[in-house]
Amino acid sequence: MLLKINPQNPQERQISRVVDIIKKGGIVAYPTDTFYGIGCDIMNKKAIEKIYAIKQRNKSKPFSFICPNLKDISQYAKVSNFAYRTMKRLLPGPYTFVLSGSKLVPKMMLTKRKTAGIRVPDNKIALAITNELGHPVISTSATHPDGQVFEDPSLLHDYFIKTIDVVIDGGPVPGFPSSVVSLIDDIPEIIRYGSGDVDIFE
Repeated sequence: MLLKINPQNPQERQISRVVDIIKKGGIVAYPTDTFYGIGCDIMNKKAIEKIYAIKQRNKSKPFSFICPNLKDISQYAKVSNFAYRTMKRLLPGPYTFVLSGSKLVPKMMLTKRKTAGIRVPDNKIALAITNELGHPVISTSATHPDGQVFEDPSLLHDYFIKTIDVVIDGGPVPGFPSSVVSLIDDIPEIIRYGSGDVDIFE
């Protein structure tokens, strides 16, 4: 199903439809401030396993996930004062912060070092979905196995029609990856340079 949602003012009824699908274990493709993402509820193991299959990804590489706000992040990760201040300056925005995961995060969502990649994208649709769901949503870019990025939701829908339950058409997205920054032990480390400005960490 291809579902058009207003990117500036997401219709509550449409967001509720998407959240109902996620609650039933569905897989959704949604816009972010980087790429279109593929996601599901991080508390649903079967749905996560489906996304591993769709992405043909090794299970030793956990996906990052989206929280609706900073307050929510502190439930799912250990957030020091330094990490909080840093993220408050930059979020919502095109960043993935690597933090130590809390006990609420399912084991399959953590690396061997018990870390998790967490995003609060500057995209009203993505944030409305996580807010209404009440849990974080997996965030992995909607790409072809050969790495080609789908920037047009209708092409994405045509390609994933058998594996994704709903593709949201939320208009164009930038098409650049997020910057990935580790804040473990309050030592910022830039893991990937992306569209978020990382000058404050240099």
